[in-house]
Amino acid sequence: MSHLTHTGPGAGMEAFFRARRIAVIGASADPTKIGGRPVHLLLRQGYAGAIYPINPKGGEIQGLPAYTCLADTPEVPELALVAVPAAQAVAAVRDCAERGVAAVTVLSAGFAEAGEAGALWQAELRAIARRHGMRLLGPNCLGTVGVADKVIGSFSVALEDHYPAAGAVGIVSQSGNIGSYTLQILSQQGVGISRLITTGNEADVDLADGIAALAEDPATRVILCCMETCRDGDRLRQALDLARARGTPVVVLKIGATEQGQAAAASHTGALAGSDAVIDAVFQRHGALRVRSHEDLLEVGQAVAQLAPTRLPREAAVTLIAASGGFGIMMADAMSQAGLALPPLAEATRQRILQALPGAGTHNPVDASAQISSRPDILFEVLSALQEAPGQATTVLFLSLALYSSRLRGVYLEALGRLQAAHPDRPLAIISRGPADAVRQIQALGIPVFSNIDAAARGLAALARLGALQAPAPAEAAAAPLLTQGPVRLPEASLRHEHGAKQALIAAGFEVPQERLVHSAEAAVQAAEAMGYPVVMKIVSADIAHKTEVGGVALDLGDAEAVRSAHARMLASVARLAPEARLDGVLLAPMLRGGTELIAGVSRDPVFGPVIMVGMGGIYAELLRDVAVQPAPVDTALALQMIRSLRLFPLLDGARGQAPADIEAAARTVARLSEFACRHQDQVSEIDLNPILVRPRGQGVAILDALMLPTPTEEKPHAA
Repeated sequence: MSHLTHTGPGAGMEAFFRARRIAVIGASADPTKIGGRPVHLLLRQGYAGAIYPINPKGGEIQGLPAYTCLADTPEVPELALVAVPAAQAVAAVRDCAERGVAAVTVLSAGFAEAGEAGALWQAELRAIARRHGMRLLGPNCLGTVGVADKVIGSFSVALEDHYPAAGAVGIVSQSGNIGSYTLQILSQQGVGISRLITTGNEADVDLADGIAALAEDPATRVILCCMETCRDGDRLRQALDLARARGTPVVVLKIGATEQGQAAAASHTGALAGSDAVIDAVFQRHGALRVRSHEDLLEVGQAVAQLAPTRLPREAAVTLIAASGGFGIMMADAMSQAGLALPPLAEATRQRILQALPGAGTHNPVDASAQISSRPDILFEVLSALQEAPGQATTVLFLSLALYSSRLRGVYLEALGRLQAAHPDRPLAIISRGPADAVRQIQALGIPVFSNIDAAARGLAALARLGALQAPAPAEAAAAPLLTQGPVRLPEASLRHEHGAKQALIAAGFEVPQERLVHSAEAAVQAAEAMGYPVVMKIVSADIAHKTEVGGVALDLGDAEAVRSAHARMLASVARLAPEARLDGVLLAPMLRGGTELIAGVSRDPVFGPVIMVGMGGIYAELLRDVAVQPAPVDTALALQMIRSLRLFPLLDGARGQAPADIEAAARTVARLSEFACRHQDQVSEIDLNPILVRPRGQGVAILDALMLPTPTEEKPHAA
């Protein structure tokens, strides 16, 4: 029997979490062995479906009848767990495919991570699964858990004594141990889990499948993702888009160094657009929040799970309130350092606070004094004033150790319960240590509780970023609205030298100043006089990527003698410093003044394909790494966002009385370049436009230098 072949991320995944019949191939009577633990856990946690232990010896395993082979089970299992040695796993998976099993998890290790023989076995597992339309998880993974239905396809010891309560947090992890640890810590903190999936070697099911499967699960309100690498950029983007469309936030901890370093890149772009910056851009563009530590992953995941669904912050602003001025100052410092604004309170709000609590400090932070907790009605009125204030700031209440006092605990719980009912859509957070049951009572109201000020600052800043990322994705422009047709195939000269690259750009509609390629000093003089002094002279050679390093650039040549002299010096310098270089002549172009320099370019990311980069020109890109990157293509609106995100953007925007630059024209150039790169990715792997002179507003741009590097013949183009 075969199944319909799966297509997009998440297809055919339900059996891993909802299976009613589970076979364990390699089942053991010993619950400490990998083949024994899934049977033990399913029985211990009260799985209601059928369990079919498979072992050639037959007999009985952990009180269940064992079957000598998969074909003997009374019904076709929906999920099979393979726990046999790697050398036997291929036959076991083939048996599953022939029996019509919907999903298989290979728990065994010894595959691609173990050497050449294991890699061949893993490739065969993938081929069998794809041939039969059967989903295969692993190998070398910790499996899956569908918590509510107790569908345990795992041997994790974390499930034995601390089986999680069913809840809203879904976990997808390439590392089994990190995924299991995340589940265990959250479970011990009283956070409910919906599903766990660990993907291991990803022969078939990958991280994108896990994200998509959790996004489609109605019980999952937030997805925590532990990611080591991405093997398919398009599938990851599809899964993240699906999660955003379903309104399910994705929080990602991306660990490990960049997969493919770019230290040897021949262009400036290749050196500046590192793959970690690319994955950052992908997450932001597709609505996922990246965190930098496992602690932050847990804090943010727990906070989102606790929040009422409508309470995700809508702006990065907080209103702080504490019974102590000192704690208020500490909160203000931490929140400001985390990037959260502290807007002043409106006069009407301040008057309401003073009416309820005479003598309170009514700036932000609010110094409420100990009187705020004297009666529930006072606390309710003060907090209501803040919740009903103009704007969308998150109210943050510091309780110190108040929850340890039974009297104060009653005051706070009564007031917070009334407040939640009266203002279900306004975000509110608590900072407090206290008894676990008191904390859980507050969390049950849809109010996150942070254990300390620094954790609250990081967590609330992350929640605000997540709220912004959850906005519907802006519609992106059509594939190539800015390019003129140009040649379908670029001429050979385009990839040979600057002049050829510029001619290809001109044909595609880019703004490139007039220039002449000449082959003698006298021809250079004639070209300069025709275009008018001063001029720039540059060496043209396929063998010289960085012309200034060999004396191949001469600026501000003001007359014929200067041109002749520069020509002689240039050829001598190049002959000395690059004696093997083949020369195609020299290029003459007008010497342009004024404006601000940008660098823009394209490099090829091994996972995400063509990547567009823009940064401030000159020393700024190299020394400050003041650049923005995005997977290509980008439209003009996104290109404009990239330019505005540069730290030195004020230099383009009229700083110190200078005329504002034509950033709209610069954005069109960046968008056009991204589309050009996608169109010609089978020929071009890297492009540098460096510098681009951005003229004053309304005057456009001028591309002063260009470099295109060919795609290596062995490198297949990425599907755009």
